[in-house]
Amino acid sequence: MTLRLVQIAMNARDDSALGRFWAEALGWSTSIEEPGVTNLEPEGFAYPDPAAVCIDIITVPEPKTVKNRVHIDLAATSAAHQADLIARLKELGATPVDVGQGDVPWTVLADPEGNEFCVAEPQDLYRDTGPIAAVVADCTDPRAMARFWDEAMDWTLHEVTDDHAMLRSAKNVGPYLKLLRAPDAKTVKNRVHLDLRPYPSDDQASEVARLRALGATDIDLGQGDVSWTCLVDPEGNEFDVLAPG
Repeated sequence: MTLRLVQIAMNARDDSALGRFWAEALGWSTSIEEPGVTNLEPEGFAYPDPAAVCIDIITVPEPKTVKNRVHIDLAATSAAHQADLIARLKELGATPVDVGQGDVPWTVLADPEGNEFCVAEPQDLYRDTGPIAAVVADCTDPRAMARFWDEAMDWTLHEVTDDHAMLRSAKNVGPYLKLLRAPDAKTVKNRVHLDLRPYPSDDQASEVARLRALGATDIDLGQGDVSWTCLVDPEGNEFDVLAPG
């Protein structure tokens, strides 16, 4: 029994408009799952595949009020590519944002709805990840969070320090999950969260029970009668366990 990180869910005031931005930013295609939900995945992609972590953009009524605790890092293959990518993203509607990063080699931007993301400097680590280098999640204790997520998923723990931890799919493809120490405590529901999916032969209820034993707890977000289960990790970050597939 185990789980895979298959997508992230991103809240928005306008899923269609934000979907168009991210489709252009990533070079991916969009589809409408239902009114208020836009799916993004690479062209010709056979979901689910660890080569990519897809994006679901979901319309919600509440506005963004604080810095997101989960964000995307985009990959750059060279300094010239990084500069060209930043310029193109600004043309699409991204804006520079100061989150206290100081003088760093990456660039912090916000999408048209204010969601922070980074354009990473060229790194060998990200040479084969695709356009998304990493899904980055803030936390207060990267070592403890690494223990939880290493047990929760079949992803491989590549690195863990007091400041960060890095995991990647068991097949060593696609983006990394980076758990990054941050000083800010969680205060509101995350507008970006992880979606995990059991393998087709596994049982969703058994996986949820296993996660509870690891320290996850149930949460009611008003989801009602749905096919997924909403949980929070040991630091209170929401995530969903989808039906097997």
